[in-house]
Amino acid sequence: MPDLSAYFPITNPTLIFFLVLCIILFAPIIMGKLRIPHIIGMVLAGILIGEYGLNILQRDESFELFGRVGLLYIMFLAGLEMDVENIKKNKYEMLVFGLLTFIVPFFITLCFSGPILHYSVPASLLLGCIMSSNTLVAYPIIGRYGLQQHRSVLLSVGGTMIALFLSLVFIAAIASSYTNGGGSVTYWLLFVAKLIVYCVAMVMLLPRLTRWFLRRYSDAVMQFIFILAEMFISAVLAEAVGLEGIFGAFLSGLILSRYVPRLSPLMNRIEFTGNALFIPYFLIGVGMLIDIRLLFQGGAIIWVVMLFVFMGTFGKGVAAYLACIIGRLPLSSGHMMFGLTSAHAAGAIAMIMVGRRLEVAPGEYLVSDDMLNGVIIMILFTCIISTLVTEQTAKQLIIIDKQQHEENKDDDDEKILICVKYPEIASGLLSVAAMMRNTQLNRGMVALNVVIDGAHRQQGQETGRRLLDNLVKAASAYNVRMQTQVRIAANIANGIKHAFKEFDASEIVMGMHIHKEQSPTFWGNFAKSLYNGLDRQITFVRLKQPLNTLRCIQVAVPSKAQFEPGFHRWVERLARLAGNLDCRIIFNGRADTLKLIKNYVSIHHKSMRVEYQEMEHWNEMPRLANSIHDDHLFVVVTSRHGTISYKSALDQLPDELERNFSGKNLMIIFPDQYGDRMDNLTFAEPQHHEEKSAYEAIRDIFRVKRKSSSTE
Repeated sequence: MPDLSAYFPITNPTLIFFLVLCIILFAPIIMGKLRIPHIIGMVLAGILIGEYGLNILQRDESFELFGRVGLLYIMFLAGLEMDVENIKKNKYEMLVFGLLTFIVPFFITLCFSGPILHYSVPASLLLGCIMSSNTLVAYPIIGRYGLQQHRSVLLSVGGTMIALFLSLVFIAAIASSYTNGGGSVTYWLLFVAKLIVYCVAMVMLLPRLTRWFLRRYSDAVMQFIFILAEMFISAVLAEAVGLEGIFGAFLSGLILSRYVPRLSPLMNRIEFTGNALFIPYFLIGVGMLIDIRLLFQGGAIIWVVMLFVFMGTFGKGVAAYLACIIGRLPLSSGHMMFGLTSAHAAGAIAMIMVGRRLEVAPGEYLVSDDMLNGVIIMILFTCIISTLVTEQTAKQLIIIDKQQHEENKDDDDEKILICVKYPEIASGLLSVAAMMRNTQLNRGMVALNVVIDGAHRQQGQETGRRLLDNLVKAASAYNVRMQTQVRIAANIANGIKHAFKEFDASEIVMGMHIHKEQSPTFWGNFAKSLYNGLDRQITFVRLKQPLNTLRCIQVAVPSKAQFEPGFHRWVERLARLAGNLDCRIIFNGRADTLKLIKNYVSIHHKSMRVEYQEMEHWNEMPRLANSIHDDHLFVVVTSRHGTISYKSALDQLPDELERNFSGKNLMIIFPDQYGDRMDNLTFAEPQHHEEKSAYEAIRDIFRVKRKSSSTE
């Protein structure tokens, strides 16, 4: 028989990477058939192939590197997916849970480690820090179920960072007590000063630098590399301060969250790269550290492991359910908080290695072999417990959420039609539509390009197909299905209306007229015919900079807008847009209109950063121009002739916008007016309106004559 051990562990880099990819590919398949979360499969696979298992692979520098990146990725994604406004609203609950999830396991560990395990006071304090901290190993499950914004998840992530920060400070104090001059007042003053400078520098510099880069460079690869570079430099600087790099990765993600919207292609690329490669590498690497054979060497290590698992999970459970009672949260939230915070992995390894290097006597270190082995095996059990609890609770929360929204989903007819003609604005229109869509419905969108039936019809068709093909590729980055159609029509407005009816669309998103050489008017050649002939919501958009760099949305609402059938549709769309961009939104309108908007937002979008400013008369709109900056989006909700919210002042809207808001990011919304499709042509309700009435033309003639006579 050939000696196969001579070929193991494998050292060929290509073969190593191939085997890891096979594990990442097949672990979810096998674990899925066994009804076990695939995260556990990654850890078990690491145990099997590691040096303590079949010794197929060694935990070499590649696992150190990719595993480190995977851990940073987990914390960075946790920061990116947190809602800053929700943090502000839940800051006290988050602080309470963070203190509880640190203090309770810490004191439980002190009560057991000294009297029962006979550890010294410094070793007990070190073990208490390990049990108080935790790693968000199960967080990828949250992303898979789309529960990132659930209150219990936000509290868990925030509490994790508070507990981790306190643990790292305690570890630094323990380590400094064994160094020359460590533990002095000077040491701690310097530490606090460095921490303050670091946090202030991150908060002040990262947003400005990111905003500048994203405005200047639109290349997808460059943006992705830039965001990752910011994550790594934040982690490096955190280590220079004296903290773990995962703290810096989380802080950078929290700061950059508003520049990387959850539904953007950039966020999709970041999540895909992490979940496909780096995070699985980290989980496999954790498994390779675990020596499962120690459990079969005698009762002593089993007793230590059982006690460690009890201290690490019982303390976290008490803290989670106690915070749940204090915050008056449902029991399911307590399950989720316990599941997410009960796993000990990378943080525990980092802390135990710090203690392993501290020499308390010649040849004697703070961390004994029993403690080291017990912590490493404890990691396996706590990861399994955390994953199982989180997976089960996530399913329960999804079922509850679906039951609560079932009626709303059945009544929503959302299907967005994007009308595109020019490549330079197509991506911006797609971004707006993607930010406005209901992700829970998971419906596709329609992209339409209308070509005039004439001499250049074939050339226009080919150009339109290329444009729509590129739009389909861009939509795939949003995980949005896209139907396309290049339509031949003698009239663009009629072509759009017919396509709207064929696709059974609910609303239209299209660009504003920008090519003045083709038509000098504000609306262009066909826009007025379109919105006067189609009484469903039409959103005209003009973006001067990338959507994710906007800091505020200002909305001008006409009086009596609440009486139109499409009132809630446009409020919902703007609320989703502001929520996904994580920016402020300010509604300007009459008090009675703002009251209804406020009631709707407070029920359906509680976490929005929203303000309300009274605007008694529509002629006050020009004063808003002073408060609209280049990184703001100005939204005008208008109406059509003959509707309840229509007023004669809206006839002057194009002139006011060109005079006061030229060069600004602009959006004009024509809401649903009658609540159904007005496709029938009648003599009393024509679908065509002239740019100017005859009375206005006669008035302009007299004005010109009066001016010429006065000059003479």
